[in-house]
Amino acid sequence: MQSFKYDIPTVLYFGKGEVSSLKQELEGKYKRALIVTGSGSVKSNGIYDQVLAQVNKAGLDYKELSGIQPNPRIESVYKGVEIYRKDGIDLVLGIGGGSVIDTSKAIAAGAVYDGDCWDFFTRKAQPKGALDVGCVLTLAATGTEMNGNSVITNVVTKQKLALCTPYIQPQFSILDPEYTFTVNRYHTAAGIVDIMAHIFEQYFSQTEATDVQDGIAEALIRVCIKYGPVVMESPNDYHARSNIMWAGTLALNGLIGLGKESDWASHGIEHELSAIYDITHGAGLAIIIPNWMKNVLSSKTVSKLAAFGVNVWGIDAGKDPMDIAKEAISRTKDFFKSLGMPVSLKEVDIPRDMLEEMADKAIKHYGQVGAFKKLNKQDIIDILNSAL
Repeated sequence: MQSFKYDIPTVLYFGKGEVSSLKQELEGKYKRALIVTGSGSVKSNGIYDQVLAQVNKAGLDYKELSGIQPNPRIESVYKGVEIYRKDGIDLVLGIGGGSVIDTSKAIAAGAVYDGDCWDFFTRKAQPKGALDVGCVLTLAATGTEMNGNSVITNVVTKQKLALCTPYIQPQFSILDPEYTFTVNRYHTAAGIVDIMAHIFEQYFSQTEATDVQDGIAEALIRVCIKYGPVVMESPNDYHARSNIMWAGTLALNGLIGLGKESDWASHGIEHELSAIYDITHGAGLAIIIPNWMKNVLSSKTVSKLAAFGVNVWGIDAGKDPMDIAKEAISRTKDFFKSLGMPVSLKEVDIPRDMLEEMADKAIKHYGQVGAFKKLNKQDIIDILNSAL
């Protein structure tokens, strides 16, 4: 295990009715908020009104930026920055899923930067500060509610890039599992895959003696496997939604990646799919991950993939490790398919003739991709070919 420092400043309120805790986080601390929302579902299902009631009780003025799209656009970030410059907000409050909250974070960083905040994503500049960010989560998926990450798409350049900085870590997050009851089947499933993908990216590592982190990771994956089908069939099951929501937070708040080298190749590859074709991130990951697993499987990596098969899928440990690993990969793909996710590029209308371009871009923006196995351009092309 490697040395590490762990500092999570986010105050997290989890449970039914915890939106009532919002007033105490706002009152006396902020004067004017920018409230960021998506396409309108939080207004039709009543969540917006509940949040606004607390904002009003706390005596805050507010401006609003709505219409944030999935795979959120840099143009929305620019709009939020412009609102800050005209109205002097001191808090960005996101009400929604990962797209809304990631946009809120990018606005917070861009507001105190004199240049084009896309510079942060292309790594031409690093943030030196940010406005405070708060969030009310409505979709279990990205883990953005408790980390310093933001992923934004530039449709002009067809890039989907990440900003990672502690400056945009939310000051507080409200997590009420009931707020996820109205999420449709497709996006519920995509969220579950996204959660599992975050765990995989940190679990599959060459770093030795990370038993604590690996044990937690395996437990979180088992939670997704257990409760994923439950929330698909019974969307108002509070305990199932609670477990999925909490797993999503723990999957990417830094805990399971402490003291080890993480991978992130699957995300780097998938970002090219959703940047060019605007597919749902979790759906793209469902296609990439099993094929990434096949590509990285070797005598050097088989022990970890076999441990995954035994400890997560319950495969007989007495079998040959290579056979265990292959069965675990197959079960993972079948699980994604059972949730209704695509498992091939054909299912999302991505043609063969784009594979080389996507591989080029993945290498260009992330350097040599991966750590569990370092991938070159040909490796990525092979993964994409196997996903056709």
